[in-house]
Amino acid sequence: MTQNKDIKQLIFKLIITVTLSIISHSAFAQIFGGDQNPLSVKWRQINTSGFKIIFPSELEKEAQRMANTLGYIYPHVGGSLGRQKTTIPLILQNRGVIANGFVQLAPKKSEFYTTPPQQFDSQDWLNNLAVHELRHVAQYDKLTGGKAYPFPEYVYFAWFGVSIPLWFFEGDAVTIETALTNAGRGRQPSWVMPYRASLLEGKKFSYSKASFGSEKDITPGYYQLGYLMASNIRKEFGKNIFDSLLTDIRKRPVRLYPFSNSLKKFTKMGTKKWYNHTTEILKKEWTSQSEKSPTENYPALNSESKFATNYFLPVKIKDGRILTLKQSKAETAHFAIIDSAKNETKLLSIGYQEQPWFSYANGVIVWDEIRYDPRYRQRSYSVICSYNLKTGKQKKLTTRSRIFSPSISADGKKIVAVKIDLSNKCNLIELDAETGATLTTIPNPENLILQTPSYNPTANLITYISVSEKGKALWVTDKEEKTEQLIKETQQQISRPIYINRGIAFNAHYNGIDNIYSIDTVSKKISALSASKYGAFNPTQADSTAAIVFNNYELTGYQISEMPLSPKPIGRNNFVYFDGAVQKQENTGSVFNNIPDSTYISKPYRALANLFNVHSVIPVIENEYRGGLQLNSDNLLSTFSFFTGVDYYRDLKKFEYNAGFTLKSFYPIIQATYRNRPRRTFYNAKSGVLQGDWRENNVQLQASVPISLNALNDTYSFSFNALTSYTQRYQPENLPSTFINKLIFPMEYSFTFNHGTAQAPRDIAPKWAQIFRISYMNQPFDDHLNGMLFAFEGFLYFPGLLKNHSFLVNFNYQNTSGIRKYDQEINTVYGYSNIQARSILRNTLLFNYRFPIVFPDAEIGPLAYIRNLRAGLFCHYENIGSDTNLAEPKTFGFELRSSMNLLRYQPVFDVGARCVFVNKVYNQNPILELILNYSF
Repeated sequence: MTQNKDIKQLIFKLIITVTLSIISHSAFAQIFGGDQNPLSVKWRQINTSGFKIIFPSELEKEAQRMANTLGYIYPHVGGSLGRQKTTIPLILQNRGVIANGFVQLAPKKSEFYTTPPQQFDSQDWLNNLAVHELRHVAQYDKLTGGKAYPFPEYVYFAWFGVSIPLWFFEGDAVTIETALTNAGRGRQPSWVMPYRASLLEGKKFSYSKASFGSEKDITPGYYQLGYLMASNIRKEFGKNIFDSLLTDIRKRPVRLYPFSNSLKKFTKMGTKKWYNHTTEILKKEWTSQSEKSPTENYPALNSESKFATNYFLPVKIKDGRILTLKQSKAETAHFAIIDSAKNETKLLSIGYQEQPWFSYANGVIVWDEIRYDPRYRQRSYSVICSYNLKTGKQKKLTTRSRIFSPSISADGKKIVAVKIDLSNKCNLIELDAETGATLTTIPNPENLILQTPSYNPTANLITYISVSEKGKALWVTDKEEKTEQLIKETQQQISRPIYINRGIAFNAHYNGIDNIYSIDTVSKKISALSASKYGAFNPTQADSTAAIVFNNYELTGYQISEMPLSPKPIGRNNFVYFDGAVQKQENTGSVFNNIPDSTYISKPYRALANLFNVHSVIPVIENEYRGGLQLNSDNLLSTFSFFTGVDYYRDLKKFEYNAGFTLKSFYPIIQATYRNRPRRTFYNAKSGVLQGDWRENNVQLQASVPISLNALNDTYSFSFNALTSYTQRYQPENLPSTFINKLIFPMEYSFTFNHGTAQAPRDIAPKWAQIFRISYMNQPFDDHLNGMLFAFEGFLYFPGLLKNHSFLVNFNYQNTSGIRKYDQEINTVYGYSNIQARSILRNTLLFNYRFPIVFPDAEIGPLAYIRNLRAGLFCHYENIGSDTNLAEPKTFGFELRSSMNLLRYQPVFDVGARCVFVNKVYNQNPILELILNYSF
């Protein structure tokens, strides 16, 4: 019986790993701390009110604005947690096109991704980030005592991960972003729409399912769950409840379920009871809202699905079929056409989009998608692509661009889109739909954030949305660049305007539910077009008749419906606002009303002068015989990491001293490690087996070049690595005269190629991927140590018999000689370590078939949340062509595995067992292997 992980090492690594996904502004949930910018970025800094704002030179104006904003609003943001001041570095990132923000420890910093998204709140994007992320800073300061450098930060961060659920961190931050501003996600019906739909449709989720998600249903998500629970707790127990709660957690950190127990101490209810209590209130309030809100039933034009499936942005093409962007728990995003019998035809899979978006006209589809820099992943682009339905040809119209929300003209010749440059300057531009060349740039003198433009039928008018701290507004501009504001700034979530007949249809929530509205461009009268129970979105005119197709939200996701174009009164606003009590407790109004307008001194930020940033000392447990302490340093730009430490070898009763660094500024990543360590070996002598000890100085140097390209649904990765070392051995004890005291620059080279397609949530392994890896090791500089190793590994993934099944063919070959004769560099058959070898390992051929069985979403009290049950069959061959008959595998068998969350913590554990049957020539009983892994 074997285990895949050493349990003691697993536990500590788990605690550290928990921290890697604690705080992230958006549901995209970016894992922070690892990516770099290109060397061409020129950094500057402003120091004020405890904030060190580090920013690219193009963002001087935005940095000055944040310098005025952060120190002014922080006392309000942190007030209910007893925090008035803070000290933290803030990095403004402008090279990427994915909107996000986070706060972290190890090292302590915050990052704002400054490019605004095309769909977000009705306020300035950086202000939106500031109020939300500063609440996380206040949470951290409260838990760490507010020290400028809460050393050791890794330990604090790990403790947060095992002490406090994610829903609290994010829910508390959303309550503050809503209460302290005129906007906030708590005011958006669409944001809580999935939760509302599930409750009103009688689909009550367990606490764990609501927190951790599902691979079959749409669940609230920990942002929404947290907001609703946090606002309810504050409503019932006052402004300072979370101050008391976090203080108690800090005073008594070492407990099982510290957050739930502290919550119970002050409120008489733990987390699960609060979830049930809040759910009852939500259902009552939303039921009352539903009874007050007249609604209409809209039959779906798409087929019914058993699990969450979205059909975004439907549009009727000339033959009456419907074109849509489909995405589900079982399938990645792709264009599909649906006929009148609800049969679907898949067209083209596309790449990652920050929000679902495409535009269609005259047989051509245009859309935007994210493309990454091959090496510096902080830099990404939004490129415009097109697909011709007649020819089936796909084209990339722009390269290395920052262009968003393209909309094509009715004749298919022009595209209007939003362009945002590195200084956050925002403009509408027109592109040639055939070549992608820029035709026109439309001025935006106030530099409003612009969103989702579209043409009128003759392409001589453009309508679009603007966003500022005042709210969202609807505009029209013509060929002569005369601009008219049709709807003044409002807190309505106006989005995706599109010309229909004499008016412009758009999304808003005037009646407290997201629905489709229209405005007459002459009279400026606003009318309602839909009356959906949960939400209606994305209208397009069905044909020349007075009808529109649109998205109607239902329990399983965004469905396709059609309705006559029949304007009706807006109706009464029945929105249920859950943050009202918190807003009264804070009693600040909008914290952005009176921001100062000072000018601060900015100066260059020298990356080389700030390489070292020591932040943590952590315990390191390698195994039951070896452990120690390690000092860690990571610079703020994630380009240089350093460690130094000491380990104690319990069996040798001696210490190891080590240090190392990783430099990621340049195209190759350079790593160097030094170790002064004790060593022990056993060797055969005339008197028997003897033990020999020594110490050695070992220096290791590695250079690697990781390159990754993505296009549509495909990702291509290349990795080149070269590794060498030098070892000087000394203080030999009881060693033979032939003992070699120097190992001079052995070389290791490797090259890896990886091609894969995106995976859906229900995929348990890739369905189409290829991985090839070549390794070579030798000793070209050492005449005393002859030997080499050459290895090749090839992985070919294919779709299985049914959806979400995967079949893997893995062929591995190695050739070894000399001192590397018995080395193993390739994958072995299952059970290898429990079977006595009959020959030197040369090759393996491994067949694995994996498939899901069921997705139970089962909560076993506080112990486990079972996400899925899956199985695998395998048949493994070894040394084909030599001592193994190809017709008889060395091992074969089956495995059962399950993904689960344990003890209501965020990591997903992979737990299972594998039964391995061995070829009869080995005379070996079946082998049982236990499986235990974890991931995020």
